Amino acid sequence: MMKQLTKGTWVVIADGEKALFLENVADTVHPELVVQRIDAQENPSDRAQGSDRPGRMADTGPGHRSALEETDWHELAKMRFADDLAETLLRMVQQGRIERLVLAAAPRILGEVRRSLHKSVADILVAEIDKTLTNHPIDEIEKLVKDEIEAV
Repeated sequence: MMKQLTKGTWVVIADGEKALFLENVADTVHPELVVQRIDAQENPSDRAQGSDRPGRMADTGPGHRSALEETDWHELAKMRFADDLAETLLRMVQQGRIERLVLAAAPRILGEVRRSLHKSVADILVAEIDKTLTNHPIDEIEKLVKDEIEAV
């Protein structure tokens, strides 16, 4: 498979809270990414999501108690979002909407999505970019993605 941003290639950019689904509607030389879909989830800070004090458990020895590590709800929501993104991509591939895919995400999210990707999605993956691009303007994303793919 060619390592180029050809017409019809989808670029999915994710950061754990938001995913942009972009499609290249132009050619390889002058890509034009058009937003086809935006998925977002509200993910407040961990402090806003967790209200309880950390749990405690009895230790060995009389009267000894240890604190348990708190659940990081914010981080769990990001991982759940990555799993949901992998499922969405699978549905879109099965429906024939995506035939070539570039996936760009923060390194940790990229790893989580990669772990959850179905083989049929992995098979159409042209490139992976481990950068957070969700807050970049589209024209900058076009250039960054094109440069990253062609450098591979």
